Amino acid sequence: MSFLGKSYILRGCNPLICSVERGSMRDCVGNFPSCMSIRHLLTKERLCGIKRRAIRRGVWFTVLSKLERACVDITIRVVDKVRSLFLVRVLTRIVKKLSDAMENRIARLMREVGHQLALKISQIAHTWGHSSAIQWLTDLKFIRYLTINKLNSPET
Repeated sequence: MSFLGKSYILRGCNPLICSVERGSMRDCVGNFPSCMSIRHLLTKERLCGIKRRAIRRGVWFTVLSKLERACVDITIRVVDKVRSLFLVRVLTRIVKKLSDAMENRIARLMREVGHQLALKISQIAHTWGHSSAIQWLTDLKFIRYLTINKLNSPET
């Protein structure tokens, strides 16, 4: 898995505006600051923070294997800033696994269900002549509304 020339959507961020391209992040809403390279994201302090959050939420020991936990622990002890591309790849997979496990249920459903519903509704409204319906795809409040409506509706 290479970051060069490919785009990846990070979990925990807004999937409509957050992507990793050529090793840098743009407009990320999640835990990472914008316009920094992936290597700068994996510092001792950030890894400690991710580990602390994972332990508090109870996913550190359940999601990660002993080898993955040891890799993060040794990196925290030895390295201040990760420079190795191989270590960046390994740690990125581990952090992605942790962020998937720590993701809020509503945020996940917004990404999986709400965005699809907003797409269908905006396409229907656009065919009816409502030209501003295309903007509904980026309206997170509308997507959250549709998601919670879907959650609370009885199955038929």
